Amino acid sequence: MKLNKGKLLIAEPAILNDSSFNRSIILVTEHTSNSVVGFILNRPLNYTVNDLLPEINCHFTVYQGGPVEKDNLYFVHKIPHLLSDSIEVANGIFWGGNFEALKDLLNNEALKTSEIRFFLGYSGWKKDQLEEEMNQNSWFVEENDFENIFSLENEDLWKNKLLQKGGDYKLWANAPSDFNLN
Repeated sequence: MKLNKGKLLIAEPAILNDSSFNRSIILVTEHTSNSVVGFILNRPLNYTVNDLLPEINCHFTVYQGGPVEKDNLYFVHKIPHLLSDSIEVANGIFWGGNFEALKDLLNNEALKTSEIRFFLGYSGWKKDQLEEEMNQNSWFVEENDFENIFSLENEDLWKNKLLQKGGDYKLWANAPSDFNLN
């Protein structure tokens, strides 16, 4: 399957020893001839928006978006009508937008967790880097078939995607996350 924005990038079992991407599912939000950007959907952190930005009264969970710029907060959402300057990713999913408007919405408790997700950092690849990793069997691409990425339970996402793919992936789906515990 061809990679483009809106698709899911799924970590292959071959990269189980990669602490940044082990068992990750990444929503690709940008795909150009020079770079690819995305956010890890299944890595909740022990932080809320309020923990990171005390002036915002919002206790939504923040996710680890990836290993790049981990001191910056990013967000994807499905409320472009409320956030000007949003960039459409695909299928009603948008990236970024007017942060001052977002702060007002959050402080007024006008948003639900099913409409937005926050990330610390992002996942990024420069020209040809991701293609090289895919050729080394580090990733496979899937359609984003999740009904609502903002309401996903995180624990079994990766396992379920491997079971869906079938074949040898079914064996890896049940492998322990730490082989030393086996």
